[in-house]
Amino acid sequence: MEAGENVSVLARELGVSRKSIYQWRNRYRLGGSSRGRMTKAEVSAHVENPAAEKQPAKAARQTSLEEQARAQRRIAALERKIGQQQVELDFFQQALRQVREQRLRSGVPGGTASTKSSKR
Repeated sequence: MEAGENVSVLARELGVSRKSIYQWRNRYRLGGSSRGRMTKAEVSAHVENPAAEKQPAKAARQTSLEEQARAQRRIAALERKIGQQQVELDFFQQALRQVREQRLRSGVPGGTASTKSSKR
């Protein structure tokens, strides 16, 4: 149900009423017992603080916002890393071009650009 399953389908699958499923969900959200009817303490807690059911949703939204902020920071860090790598790639491509040009100017394909030694 929390994952978005159809309540009617779940009720048929489990052989219980839709009302029971909603009651179980409410008890679960309140942190109540997992079996049977709600205890008097659970009922009185719900009556005294009916907004308690909405508090887990608020906490979930807060967690989601924190996760989103964390993800945005991670994205920014990765984008910086990509930028640094692009600068390095551009540098090495330019260096490779210069080496190739020097080899072409030397007149020897694949040779070195240095001068011949003077055999004394």
